[in-house]
Amino acid sequence: MEPYLQPSKTHRTIGWILSGLVILFLLFDGIGKLVQPDEVIKATVELGYPESVLTGLGVVLLISTLLYAFPKTSLTGAVLLTAYLGGAVATHVRLEQPWFSHTLFPVYVGIVLWAGLLLRRPALKNQFF
Repeated sequence: MEPYLQPSKTHRTIGWILSGLVILFLLFDGIGKLVQPDEVIKATVELGYPESVLTGLGVVLLISTLLYAFPKTSLTGAVLLTAYLGGAVATHVRLEQPWFSHTLFPVYVGIVLWAGLLLRRPALKNQFF
């Protein structure tokens, strides 16, 4: 790897902090979908989904998050998580929920997810920008 593509220690640290926050949040969400406490079931049904989809959503979210967490598969995980978050945006749009607090929240998570990845792997910038 060329020297200018190596992340500085500061960039790498900030990237891992941002990525770590996203990873913790999504792991918490995914585990909640597998454990299925009453609050998660209620929220899922209020969003228009049957309780039966929780396990599948949890598995997809956990696998995608774990792929994002490991450096060799982080790009694949980021793409899969972006798709998952896009589905969340579509759900909130369909329900005509408030934009800044509900509908765009998955977008905020996606921005932090990609910022973290690009800070810890600057070589990816050349592939996208």
